[in-house]
Amino acid sequence: MNIAASISECIKLLPQRSVETELADKQACLKKRKLVLAYSGGVDSEILAHGLSQFAKANLDVVCILVHVHHGLSSNANTWVEHCRTQAQHYGLDCAIKRVEVKLAPRVSVEAQARTVRYQALLSELEQGDVLMTAHHQDDQLETVLLALKRGLGPKGLAAMGKVQRFEQENWLIRPLLDFSKAEIEAYAKQHKIAHIEDESNFDDKYDRNFLRLEVIPTLKQRWSAIAATASRSAELCALQQSVIDEETALRLPQLQRQKAGECTLDLDKLATFSKAWQSLLLRGHMESLGFAPPSKVQGEQILTQLLEAKADASVEIRLADVVIRRFKRNGYFLSPSLMQHKTKNAYSALTLSNIQVLLSGEVALPTGRHLSAQTSTTGARLRIPTDSEVVSIVFALPGSTRCQPHNRSKGRELKKLWQELELPPWERGRVPLLCYDGKLVAACGYWIEKSYLASEHALGLKLSLDTLE
Repeated sequence: MNIAASISECIKLLPQRSVETELADKQACLKKRKLVLAYSGGVDSEILAHGLSQFAKANLDVVCILVHVHHGLSSNANTWVEHCRTQAQHYGLDCAIKRVEVKLAPRVSVEAQARTVRYQALLSELEQGDVLMTAHHQDDQLETVLLALKRGLGPKGLAAMGKVQRFEQENWLIRPLLDFSKAEIEAYAKQHKIAHIEDESNFDDKYDRNFLRLEVIPTLKQRWSAIAATASRSAELCALQQSVIDEETALRLPQLQRQKAGECTLDLDKLATFSKAWQSLLLRGHMESLGFAPPSKVQGEQILTQLLEAKADASVEIRLADVVIRRFKRNGYFLSPSLMQHKTKNAYSALTLSNIQVLLSGEVALPTGRHLSAQTSTTGARLRIPTDSEVVSIVFALPGSTRCQPHNRSKGRELKKLWQELELPPWERGRVPLLCYDGKLVAACGYWIEKSYLASEHALGLKLSLDTLE
């Protein structure tokens, strides 16, 4: 069991850093890659720290450090910190201690909350291109597969943990011990006389992983001694199949994704042309691409039914834990609950500008988070410059019955009808800045100029610029 070699194998699987990354600034090319071990002091991370010390001596181009997260959940937490510091000194490695707070609340999993704050603490130690290393082993993989089965997950969940995985976009996560069993790890620790701590919470079977570890897996191993290894192979096969699914989904998704009102939407007419199986995969892929958790099987079926089969004039709104899904003009919108609440309930106050120079001299910050500016021009569609006596203001709501005539239309129409033609969702309409002279609409910024307020031919006029949505 050569742990240093296992670490090296994982490092070799990482992609080479690009020249652009290395030359991002004058010092970047001199910066060494950092390898951070999530170090609890338990037997698994302890033997990995032992192997990391050997790896560090042979790889001086890599900065190797240990990071211990102090949760404060155990009365022994301070003792564990001292143990980790002592061991780190013995290994010749730096050890950072991260103190975090686990906020306990009803119906909130202590395991999940502790894991979240632990990874946040570890992430704070990483810069772009750095590598996080964890001590997950073959038996942990079996636990993960069993938990995925219990939760009813598909191939992605059953793929469990990979040896090398992307971590939070800019970093990588490696697991050098994934091919080794718990028995091999304990034998290694005994052979090398490696001191380690015992977390008393590991013996509390109220936690799902501990229940599997203490009650279920020993029984399974009595019957099938190689089950951890075979489950690991199944996970690898699921990961392989999932990679193919991901590649094919990535090819199909751009055909369905549309930019509408600054949001990446799903073209429902196009989605309906795919088979039921692909509809489910594309829905999940779209949600994951936006950073939302994929739905369960039942949730996915309900979402597709409502988006694709509800009556054309039906108001569709589906709320999950982290996303609000709405339908408008045969497009599916996926928004965070906080953003959706902000868009639908926030009434923005009008702005009065002292003069038009405010727009010409720089950007005007709008309460929606966007910025409006203007420049003068004598070509193209442009707004006439206001007179000295005209009051310039920006409002965010006018009655839907307001009569408008965009500069590119031969006839006027009600504001509400124009928004419908432009396929602007109702929750976005109150965020459009409406420029007024003496209280009269002269331009819907980003959309049109009122025809009667166009600058005359060859005259100096204003071209309005509205930055992209946040």
